[in-house]
Parts: sequence; structure tokens; C-alpha cells
Amino acid sequence: MSDPAVPRHPTLDLRSLTPARVALGRSGASVPTKALLDFTLDHARARDAVHAAFDAPRLATELRALGLVVTEVRSRAVDRRDYLRRPDLGRQLDAESAERLAQGVNEPCQVALVIGDGLSAAAVHAHAVTLVTRLLPLLAEGDAVAVGHVVVASGARVALGDEIGAILGAHMVVTLIGERPGLSAPDSLGAYLTFAPKPGRTDAERNCVSNVHKAGLSYEEAAVKIAWLLREGLARETTGVALKDESADRAPRRIGTALPE
Repeated sequence: MSDPAVPRHPTLDLRSLTPARVALGRSGASVPTKALLDFTLDHARARDAVHAAFDAPRLATELRALGLVVTEVRSRAVDRRDYLRRPDLGRQLDAESAERLAQGVNEPCQVALVIGDGLSAAAVHAHAVTLVTRLLPLLAEGDAVAVGHVVVASGARVALGDEIGAILGAHMVVTLIGERPGLSAPDSLGAYLTFAPKPGRTDAERNCVSNVHKAGLSYEEAAVKIAWLLREGLARETTGVALKDESADRAPRRIGTALPE
């Protein structure tokens, strides 16, 4: 006789804690039809996110409504196929964009904010403006951190922010970008912070705040983390492995809190 204190299907409890595909059950030697259809749908959403069009003018307009001065640029990837096949081209500005940025520089700035499509334009359209809206008041507190330039970049990889930051003479660059879609999150946004940006910086030299989406990191918590890393990175003159995120005490909500609809 089995112990009544032991649940008959203990793994089923995991489904309330994770979007991962656990305890799906089976039908013969395969998974149930519903599980297969759910997988197929999520896979299609992830593929669609990678190929979704990026509406840079609309995003720039929404950012200007916040009182920001915005410049639009492009990488050397001429189209989406080029972008996916040649990651290196997404890390370099095209010549016209580089010249336009250089002409607009009057003096070095404290922080440059770059918003790029990355691998999920859907994530940028869904979350970037609201995250910036939450972030700006935090940067204005106390010893204010000034956002000197805002750049909307099409065909962008994370490292494109390094070249943009170097041209603008930014002490720090923050790059908000669509992350690689997963089967549970096709619209996840990430933020990458790099002190003294310049071409050739490695991932070890930047901090990342990732998984900003409805089932992931909330806007408020992401904004707190970014603001904390910005201030500490500027104060210590470093980012990356030398800068550990210790912002948890200021976070208003826990990871996993759903974003508002």
C-alpha cells in the first residue's frame, strides 16, 4: 500500500514553477497531441520573432515623445538574411550612419542609450519604450546620470553599441536589444552595459540584464538593476566581470512578477 503523504505525480508540481516542458505525459511512444501542437506553435512564434520587421521610425517617434533627442542608424547588414548569415556586419555601422553620428557630436557624454532590433524586433516594440520610461526617473535621482544621446539602430548586434559609444565619446553605453527568441519567450528584451565603449570590447567587459518580458523580469526591477549598474560602473570605471550586480536590495519586486498588460 502506498504512503498517502507522497503525491502520486510529484513532477506535475513543477509545471506551476517553470515554463519548461516538463511532465507532458505521453501517448504511446510519443507526447500527447496538445503538447505537440503547443510546441509547434511556440516554435513558429520564435521563428516569426526573428524575421519580424523593425519599425525604427515609429520607435524613434515614441522616444521623442519622452523628450529625448533620437538619431536613427543602420549596421552594415543590408537586410535580414545578411544579418543572420553575417553576424559581424551587425556589429559595424554603415558608413553613412557613422558619419551622421560623428557630425552630431558636440562634446563627450556620460551615457549613450542604444536601442536595436537584435534577434527579436517584437521584444523591442513591446518593452523598450516602457522600460526607458521607468529608467529615466531613476537616473534623475540624487547625483543625476545624464543620457546624452539616444540611438535607434536597425540590424543591430550587441557590439554595435561599442562603435556607437566610441563615436559619441560616451563614458558608458547601454544597449537595449531583442534577445534570441526561445520556445517560452519570443519577445524577451535584454540590456547590455559597457564602460568606455570601443570596437573590440568582449562580453566579459559588459554587464547584462536579461529576460525582460511578461513572464520574466518586470520593468521596475530591470530599471533598478540598470540604474544601479550604470551608477556603479561610472563610479568604479568598469563593467563586466569586475562589476557584480548588488542591486537586489533596491528591487521593488521579485523576478517572475508578470508585467502589466
